[in-house]
Amino acid sequence: MKTNRNEVQVILFNFTTQINRMASTEDFKDYVLDQIPFDGMLSARKMFGEYCIYANHKVLGLITNNQLYIKPTPVGLKLHQGALGKPFPRAKDYILIEDELENPDLLEELINESYKALPFPKSKKNKEVKD
Repeated sequence: MKTNRNEVQVILFNFTTQINRMASTEDFKDYVLDQIPFDGMLSARKMFGEYCIYANHKVLGLITNNQLYIKPTPVGLKLHQGALGKPFPRAKDYILIEDELENPDLLEELINESYKALPFPKSKKNKEVKD
């Protein structure tokens, strides 16, 4: 069986990407949810070993590699003067929350203002069954 050079590069990229990543722990997810001051319903759903954070059914951010990333909004970017980061390879930049987890006032303002700026998910239309 012959393998071309491009296939080998893709295989190596996928292999090294997986080695350098670790799944987020449930303990860290619980810690993050406890630290986020939010009046509404806050939840997390496990996806591919990582977590998606929801606030009243809006996607608020992600937890990957035991780090919290908040979806960027114009107001969120103004409030947050820290680092941006990619929660996974080839993703857009998200707001990377580091020391803010220990600063509840700043975290509360960032979360609430970002929540207000984020759209609600589009409703899924029922598809008609064709005979």
